[in-house]
Amino acid sequence: MHYDSTFPSARVTQIAELNDQLRQTLHGGRILFSRGVNALCPSLCSRIIAALREFNNFRRDEDDPFGEHDFGAFEVLGRRLFFKIDYYDRSLTAASPDPSDPGVTVRVLTVMLPEEY
Repeated sequence: MHYDSTFPSARVTQIAELNDQLRQTLHGGRILFSRGVNALCPSLCSRIIAALREFNNFRRDEDDPFGEHDFGAFEVLGRRLFFKIDYYDRSLTAASPDPSDPGVTVRVLTVMLPEEY
């Protein structure tokens, strides 16, 4: 779920900061592994989490066009992985009315294999 680039810069900055907080601290939302990631060797889980927390290679011209830090691609032991952050309302049944407001938003970060995207 991307929001149009007409949002004020402060709103996009707030969204990016909240997304970075979730990715770096694992707090401020939910973290899910896709079925394909769950099927990988269990010893990879801690390495995947460490790589996710350290990720900071956002490229506005390629995979972060809105500057929200809601998507990234990284590698762990030669295995390529993606992460994607989506914004839901508090009931997790619809899109968040305002992803810059943590009071009305549940962030869900999903780690997946490229073929699952």
